[in-house]
Amino acid sequence: MGTSFLNIILLMFISVCAVALFKRAHLPPILAYLFAGILAGPQLLSIFAHPEEMHLLAEVGIVFLLFSLGLEFSLPKLLAMRSLVFGVGLGQMILTTAIFTSVPYFFGIDLSASIIIGGTLALSSTAIVIKQATEMGILNNRRTQLAVSILLFQDLAVVPFLIAIPLLAQTGEVSIALALGEALLKGVFVIAFLMSVGKWLLPWVFREVARTRTDELFVLTTILIALLAGGLTYYFGLSMALGAFLAGMMLGESQYKYQLEADIRPFRDILMGLFFVTVGMQLELTVLWNNLLGIVVGVLVLMVTKVVLVRLASMLVKTDAIDGWSAGVKLCQIGEFSFVIAALATTHGVLTSEQSSLIVCMGVISMALTPWLMNNSVVIAKRIVNNELPVEENELSVISGSLSNHVIICGFGRVGQSVARMLKMEGIHFVAVDMDPVRVHESRNAGEPIIFGDASQKDILVSANVEKAKLVLVTFDQVDKAKQVITQTRTLSDSIDVMVRTKRDYQLDSLYNAGANQVVPELQEGSLMLVSQVLHYAGVPMSRILKRVRAERKGRYDHMHGFYPGETTEISYGTEDKLEFIHAVVLSEHASCLGKTINDIDLERMRVKVKGLRRDGKEVKDPDKDATLQAHDVLVIAGKPRRVERAERKLLEGV
Repeated sequence: MGTSFLNIILLMFISVCAVALFKRAHLPPILAYLFAGILAGPQLLSIFAHPEEMHLLAEVGIVFLLFSLGLEFSLPKLLAMRSLVFGVGLGQMILTTAIFTSVPYFFGIDLSASIIIGGTLALSSTAIVIKQATEMGILNNRRTQLAVSILLFQDLAVVPFLIAIPLLAQTGEVSIALALGEALLKGVFVIAFLMSVGKWLLPWVFREVARTRTDELFVLTTILIALLAGGLTYYFGLSMALGAFLAGMMLGESQYKYQLEADIRPFRDILMGLFFVTVGMQLELTVLWNNLLGIVVGVLVLMVTKVVLVRLASMLVKTDAIDGWSAGVKLCQIGEFSFVIAALATTHGVLTSEQSSLIVCMGVISMALTPWLMNNSVVIAKRIVNNELPVEENELSVISGSLSNHVIICGFGRVGQSVARMLKMEGIHFVAVDMDPVRVHESRNAGEPIIFGDASQKDILVSANVEKAKLVLVTFDQVDKAKQVITQTRTLSDSIDVMVRTKRDYQLDSLYNAGANQVVPELQEGSLMLVSQVLHYAGVPMSRILKRVRAERKGRYDHMHGFYPGETTEISYGTEDKLEFIHAVVLSEHASCLGKTINDIDLERMRVKVKGLRRDGKEVKDPDKDATLQAHDVLVIAGKPRRVERAERKLLEGV
């Protein structure tokens, strides 16, 4: 027990370090997990001598992934895609399986083993493609939808293979048709049952759970439904992922879709990482080393062939050439279910252990190449068809070289979008820059001029034509990143105005020092608007209100800094030296400062301001610094918490 626990801790440590290093190198986390698995596997550190023991837990990650995917694809949406799923998907599976079956059969491998090899090589990685497409924000564009449709059919096609393998082992080639027929009947029954339950029972269950208003119950129910659906299909000898996908698809039409997705995401991401670790563990370095040249050549031939076959299959429906080639590039790797099929076939003696190891080696290498291929799929497709890159994928083509006198909005969240709407109403051109791939995709589909990228990078600002812009507006609440944006903007243009929105007033000075022309503290500005409304309703003339508002902004909200702390005031490690407190110090009869003037105390040297003085119950406005302090006076001071504390001790104790 103790050793197993230490092994898990060590595996987590390796995974964390690998993800951190790969992230710094701008490589996707999937590669980090594969690397961690290879390092921790039986070939190197041998933390887990039998990685197959972790397989079931890792497969739960795929269950959650397919459940999330099902939420994206409701039944009406799937029916609308039926020509892609059952047209292109079926065509790709038949073509690829047939070709990759004929090659080993030609070299003398028996038909049963050849069919299993052909099926494993025909499958692609749902886990990598969906995860990468989601992170890139391209899940809902045409070419990714085409790829996802093929993946959905491949997941369905796993079912006949899983059922056929035990029967092939028992009775040979004669039972192939019988095995596939049995698989089909089981599949139809389970799918019909799950869809019925999902349609009539699950919405009622979640409605009752939602009424309890208990977050824990909602999360537990979501996990239970995903696992129950996966467990049911697993019991019937089908893929766990298929059941989870169907359950998610049924709930994709409900009002709870987004909450379900948010609840499942942390578990999905962690377990998906574990899955890729187990994939890396299965890589046998001795097999890889002994057959390195053959494996590398095999991977290249495999990937090129699959790209061509996906393109051929996409021609069954009228698909754009770039979409077809791009989908092929996305799907040219070997899938995670190929490992499951290969392992099962080895257990039943249909494949030899060496054949299974070669499939795993080719699979891991092809998976490792997939993130790069996903990022460059459209560029590769464009080169193949010798065509121009479509506007929706070329993130920088949104910006026209002739655009000038415009506003650059860095951060397109709620604040950025509100500003954009007002600029649009006034006919002022703008360009937005945002790092959220989903938001960028949604905004671009709606016709917004937006670039995906980090606004603190010079190249992104150049793409937004910052040298000809009128204003750069930073709307996100990340001070360090905002300073980087200011610095990069100033290196490109000294004359452009930079405006920064911040939530906290204590960040004003640092942002001004970084080079901002105007800093708008959200809290103070909101308070200022409230004050102006109060003064208006109190009968103060509008001209005086506007004059006071202008004076406050010009004085950097001087009268609005500082507050009286209370029990509910939250002071964290990062804010304890940044907040400004107002504190009333009651001077007792034994206070050290009695008989001295305010000037004598030298509070300015301690960077503490005197806000006011109360004497005999009356307020002394703007007290003279030469005023002598008396017993029972109340001195109102303002400053950062530690400075206020030191000032009080000096007033009372003389320390």
